[in-house]
Amino acid sequence: MSDHRTDIESLCSYVGVLQLVHENMKRGANEDHYDAEKATAKKQRSSKTKGKQKQQNVEWPTYFHDLFKVKCSIRCQVESIHACPCVLQVYKALNTVLAFVSSRKHLATTFPMVRSSVEGLLKRPLELAQVAELKALLPDLINFAYIARDQLRIQAETLSQVQRSGRTSPDFSPRSLEQSSSQLPGIEEDEHVLVLEFADNTRGRKQRTGSLLSLPPAMSAAQSKKLIESRDERFRMAVNELLSATPDGEDPVELLKAAARDHIPANPKARSHSPKTEAEVPSPNDRPSVDEVIQEIQEQRWYANQITDRRTFSARTAREGFLSRPLSASIQQALRDSRKITSFYTHQAAAINAICNKEHVIVSTSTASGKSVIYQVPVLRFLEEDPSATAMFVYPTKALAQDQRTALEQLLWSCPGLRRINVATYDGDTPQERRAAIRDGASVIFTNFDTMHASILPHEELWRNFLHNLRILAVDELHYYSDLMGSHVAQVIRRFRRVCAAVGNREVVFVSCSATITKPAQHMQRLFGVEEVEEITDDGAPSGCKDYLVWEPPYVDEHAPKLGRRGAMSEATRLMRFLIKRGIRVILFCKIRKACELAMKTLRTELSAEGRLDILAKVMPYRGGYSQEDRRRIEHEAFSGNLLGIVATNALELGIDIGVLDAVIMLGFPFGLASFRQQAGRAGRRARDSMAVLVADVSPLDQHYVKYPDALYNNPIEDPVIHLDSKEIVEAHLQCAAYELPVSKDDTVFFGPLLSEICDKKLIKDEDGWYHTHPKYLPYPQKHVAIRGAEEAKYVVVDITKVQEGGQGTKILEELELSRALFEVYEGGVFMHQGLTFIVKEVSHDNRMAKVIRADVNWITSPRDFTDVDAKQTYRIKEIPNSPHRLFFGRIEIVTVVYGFYKIRNKCILDVVDVDTPPWERQGTGLWLDVPQNTLGLLRSKGISPAAAIHSACHAWMNGFALAADLRTECKAAEKELKAAESRRKRPARLIFYESLGNSGVTAQALDHASEILKKAQHTVESCPCEEGCANCILSPACREHNTISSKIGALVVLRGLLNFEINVDGIPTQVNEFNAADTIVEADFVRPIDGVEVETA
Repeated sequence: MSDHRTDIESLCSYVGVLQLVHENMKRGANEDHYDAEKATAKKQRSSKTKGKQKQQNVEWPTYFHDLFKVKCSIRCQVESIHACPCVLQVYKALNTVLAFVSSRKHLATTFPMVRSSVEGLLKRPLELAQVAELKALLPDLINFAYIARDQLRIQAETLSQVQRSGRTSPDFSPRSLEQSSSQLPGIEEDEHVLVLEFADNTRGRKQRTGSLLSLPPAMSAAQSKKLIESRDERFRMAVNELLSATPDGEDPVELLKAAARDHIPANPKARSHSPKTEAEVPSPNDRPSVDEVIQEIQEQRWYANQITDRRTFSARTAREGFLSRPLSASIQQALRDSRKITSFYTHQAAAINAICNKEHVIVSTSTASGKSVIYQVPVLRFLEEDPSATAMFVYPTKALAQDQRTALEQLLWSCPGLRRINVATYDGDTPQERRAAIRDGASVIFTNFDTMHASILPHEELWRNFLHNLRILAVDELHYYSDLMGSHVAQVIRRFRRVCAAVGNREVVFVSCSATITKPAQHMQRLFGVEEVEEITDDGAPSGCKDYLVWEPPYVDEHAPKLGRRGAMSEATRLMRFLIKRGIRVILFCKIRKACELAMKTLRTELSAEGRLDILAKVMPYRGGYSQEDRRRIEHEAFSGNLLGIVATNALELGIDIGVLDAVIMLGFPFGLASFRQQAGRAGRRARDSMAVLVADVSPLDQHYVKYPDALYNNPIEDPVIHLDSKEIVEAHLQCAAYELPVSKDDTVFFGPLLSEICDKKLIKDEDGWYHTHPKYLPYPQKHVAIRGAEEAKYVVVDITKVQEGGQGTKILEELELSRALFEVYEGGVFMHQGLTFIVKEVSHDNRMAKVIRADVNWITSPRDFTDVDAKQTYRIKEIPNSPHRLFFGRIEIVTVVYGFYKIRNKCILDVVDVDTPPWERQGTGLWLDVPQNTLGLLRSKGISPAAAIHSACHAWMNGFALAADLRTECKAAEKELKAAESRRKRPARLIFYESLGNSGVTAQALDHASEILKKAQHTVESCPCEEGCANCILSPACREHNTISSKIGALVVLRGLLNFEINVDGIPTQVNEFNAADTIVEADFVRPIDGVEVETA
């Protein structure tokens, strides 16, 4: 009773709430009749309840007044409200209590706590059924459900800490780590807490962070009063909607009570001990059709017109092709027994015929169209005809190579005459002691270009017999090789062709497969350095009917748009759970690793709360960074058909066979249209109907595709880019080639016209005219060339949970590149692995090790960091045609500092923590343009944020540069740019670009074409029909800050200013600084050039 009294006294001390109650009492009983008339005069939202729509000004039954109105006399004194014999009825009592809790920054509201306070006001018990009725009336505004007890915690204390303090943690500190860490994956806490809260109870002052994060509410009395009144108004509207939609002869009270039964929460623990009543998940053969599932989605209570666009592509029947030369009976039998193949699609037959004629081939058809058959079948033929023949299959990832190796082994085993054939994987994971046996005994090798570059070619003398007998080099997923990596791979293939020619083999047939790209033959020609390529794009494979959906999360409350939309993460995971329960096998693609882990964590929580551990056991995450053992286990489970759902990054975007998938959900628009279509193609791989759903987030790029969905299907895919004219890349590989075999000027046939100049200047010439590797690259030049970009140091993440418990041994969870580790492991932060949460206890930057301990927490952490990109020295200066301004090229310094982190739950900041982390400093080459002073002045005079203008201008320039994928710029963060307080970290008014991975010469080439790119960017932005920016002009899928800080008009002003074009000042509308944000940009200083630098003419 004393606790009751304390709650009521605390509540009654809240001045703003008391003022509101006092005003309510003054209005008296007539208030409700007036409010009802006022509410019914407003526009009503459509109701899903069937029946005749009634007229407005509906008379409320007494029952609804009892649910809502305040029956206090004017004679009641505010100061003694807790002693008043009158009754505050259910809704207003709950509304007042929850508003009070929100104002006091309580971050979770357990029903027992709320109930005690409400009952103190009501002077009678508060029943679950009464709250359930309110939930039925306002399903989107009221959250009334059980959650795991540990989800309320806001501190990660160990049990020993709680015991030493001699108290029970008020925020539900974790159980013993032994219990937590010993649970099986997918099984969470078995104790749950009933929570009651309003969806808007975490909203306070207007956000300044681009709708990404918000600080905990800090509401004044006036704000609390406004919040209570807005909720009251929503209640009135909901009652009027129900009454208006109630059919004649029906009792709205009984309808409400009936609906409320479905909203009485069931304790998951109690449900887990009751007989299982959940519907079994249908088998893949028994699942409903996709069209039926979409119709069912639209009938759900939670559906609020999220589907903003739906496209249905009809099924396509198979078209059969014929071989010009029949296969042997043995191979035909093997295809029937292992793959059930009795005929070939048109594109398969065309490719096999071309290979038989020793033509180089590229096949560019849809996902799951059977492209691997086109090079596997010819290999079987070659091996039948010549047992000494060899083949090499190259894949971009080890997982894909492993998958394809298994498929070929099954095919060979089904072919009686070829069971003796030895197939092996030769990559970085191959043990040294097995490598000699593989070289000498394997007929088919599965590898990657990294291994070809660093291991096979440098030791060509050990591979001569294999390469002499090589018949086919097949490269899968050719579209993957683009930009910097593609440019390196092009030189590796030229080195490979040169070595094959040196051992007397000029008959190797090159075969490649690719997803649908614009000019496949041209891409293969540039990558392989060959002239004649047979291009096959006529897809004869069947495909099932496919539905594409664009899914926009609904408003939290459609009558209060300021509350924002529901999170894309929660929408995607809810949709995934819905589909899985109906037998739809789903893959959820996330853009980054952390999102992948967070999605898996969300699924664990939601499925555990529903008691569906049977489903949770069949959902797994998959991303880069996992150990080889974990990856193989997950791949096996997926391929075996044991999984119902996979949460993945684009690591599964490529063609790894992970079994039958019926649906793809993309959490946010991927990195480009090619990725969008590649990911969508992962569903419906065996001619069944399927669906692909893009769940849009709040970023401007996603919202562009919500408004203009035609672009997803009609816009052309970006052509893969190969950089063959980079002296830096060609020189690097010539140093490697000279180590493998001495180079001569005749090798121009392989390496192109740059060879002669590079050999004379950079290599060592002997007396016989041969060129050798420069001594500074010896003894092993290949280690100086990272074909995937600069190699990074790696941090090891170690689980020390058992050590903390007094046990023995630690477990390595994964390795993180330095560029990731800084943002993912910092002391006190939450690290996620396979959907499980760990607290980072210690980070040693000297040893590059992070020690973590298992803890079930319901928050995540996000680093507080900044990256400064500064020009330090100028190497070259170049004119911009007809402009007094200049382009600069030189040395830049990039400094990244992680100085703290946010503790976050549901996008709300729970705590702000400082950490001491050493800065990550690196240097490179870059290109920059300084924004003219008069342009800055114009931007400010028109109220345009200089930071937004510069940020968008950088993106516009990069969108016009073919090799922009290998460049980075300094993206502007909303957390800084929307602050009203002055920033101590002012940035120069400069467009700056630098190489993200090593020194490939991309920025030097960018300088040579920068003026043309600048004009192209200006024309694109000016002519683009969009209003606020799109992916064609100023938005970038690669923007680390989600394109939040952007300005199309500002970008145009900057670009025209640099080009010295006339600007119509009067035609620029004055912008409104909505957040009263401070200016963070200062005029750029001149960067000192090295001696002898002269301005180059345009």
